[in-house]
Amino acid sequence: MLDDTLLSQLKAYLERVSQPFTLVASLDDSENAAQMRTLLEQIASLSDKISVRLDGADARRPSFALERVSGQPQHLRFAAIPLGHEFTSLVLALLWTGGHPPKVEAETLEAIRQLDGDYRFEVYMSLSCHHCPDVVQALSLMAVLNPRVQTVVIDGALYQGEVESRQIMAVPTVYLNGELFGSGRMDVEEIVARLDTGSAQRDAARLNAAKLNAKAPYDVLIVGGGPAGAAAAVYAARKGLRVGVAAERFGGQVNDTLAIENYISVLETDGPKFGMALEAHVRQYGVEILNQQRAEKLIVAEQEGGLIGVQFAHGGRLQARSVILSTGARWRNVNVPGEAEYRNKGVTYCPHCDGPLFKGKRVSVIGGGNSGVEAAIDLAGLVAHVTLLEFAPELRADAVLVSKLRSLPNVTIHTNAQTTEITGDGSKVNGLTYTDRASGASHHLELEGVFVQIGLAPNTEWLKGVVELSRFGEIVVNAKGQTSAPGVMAAGDVTTAPYKQIVIAAGDGAKAALSAFDYLIRTPAPQRAEAVAA
Repeated sequence: MLDDTLLSQLKAYLERVSQPFTLVASLDDSENAAQMRTLLEQIASLSDKISVRLDGADARRPSFALERVSGQPQHLRFAAIPLGHEFTSLVLALLWTGGHPPKVEAETLEAIRQLDGDYRFEVYMSLSCHHCPDVVQALSLMAVLNPRVQTVVIDGALYQGEVESRQIMAVPTVYLNGELFGSGRMDVEEIVARLDTGSAQRDAARLNAAKLNAKAPYDVLIVGGGPAGAAAAVYAARKGLRVGVAAERFGGQVNDTLAIENYISVLETDGPKFGMALEAHVRQYGVEILNQQRAEKLIVAEQEGGLIGVQFAHGGRLQARSVILSTGARWRNVNVPGEAEYRNKGVTYCPHCDGPLFKGKRVSVIGGGNSGVEAAIDLAGLVAHVTLLEFAPELRADAVLVSKLRSLPNVTIHTNAQTTEITGDGSKVNGLTYTDRASGASHHLELEGVFVQIGLAPNTEWLKGVVELSRFGEIVVNAKGQTSAPGVMAAGDVTTAPYKQIVIAAGDGAKAALSAFDYLIRTPAPQRAEAVAA
């Protein structure tokens, strides 16, 4: 199962295990069960503190549980062979079960331990999903820390019958005590916040706000932690400035990218790994990173006593002498009837994540740019048939991709096609209607999945009326990354800069930081806001 390189790496990790535990397998006569047994025996051979038993009696076969020898209860099970993107989840589960401390904020760990209730989670994932590990690792950690939390990690491709019976059309999908809990990316703080309702949650929000309000003003505050924000942080910190980064999740949209093969000097990597490298680089310079912070308002210097303010969803506020906006963009919606109703019920935006759930089915891809054509090519190897719809008269993707797409026998291409409706039976997608823009004729496709790949929308709703935005909602910047507001720069996919690419966003971030430095050395430092108020 594991090659020599992975075995060597895993052996080094397992040296951190301090408490013995057992991998208890529930197997059948299938090939998957044989592979699982091989994997578990390989793991056990790498540490004298890990053993394997093959007498498990769980109904899901094949599956395995991690049980502590000490008798301390733990309810964590993998109904999966967790390789691919989930190999890291497996390694962390082994380390946490074996006593190695997780790298999570102390407040979050305590909140998990204090959860009062019985929680039985089932998380459906696919091994090709690059944002499933966040959810898998969050729920695994909760099961390790709190004996009243049970977590089962289920590979949707391995348990196709469950996926079909529950009509799961997107991963990750989480069930709690038999009821749908949520779908899509969630981190441990979000999950705990949803469980820990009432006064405790309100107290946590107030504490978060109070912590932000107590912080001294930054020289440079960066809002957004993707490649642009990370580059800006490194460049600003190297100028000796006091720098803070406030982000909803560090790494931003790059965390949702599968393969990265065009970042100069990095031959090949993936989004989550690249995002972790960005964060490590930023932390190397002592930059303060504030995660789980959703900005809601930008307050210009005239209103803040010479400082620029950023207010967040929980009510807290940060101040700075200059601000760099790098809030990125999100997948654009097609905005037709049925899209919102059937999101995660056949309508999806991630072919790499959700493609395996549509094996043998008919699907459509909306969008004929590089993303759409690449999605159609990937899906053609999994599904029965792909229909690609492009609004323009011709496909907009690179010629080599178009040539590959046209060579595939189970792909149909319609250009000049305007999607008008996504249809369903009330619980899942069953078709799509489009209009031929040349003839005006309406056509209906019977299918089970729709993958939307029509570009990005900038995250700028909170900035309307404060900085100049283009007709597409992008922040208007000049050649130096300056916005219409003095002391406010912007960088990356959120701006009018053409070509939304990681390497371009990083360059824009560096430029915005240098521009902020130039602004600061030419602008007198303001008095502290409280001093002005006095």
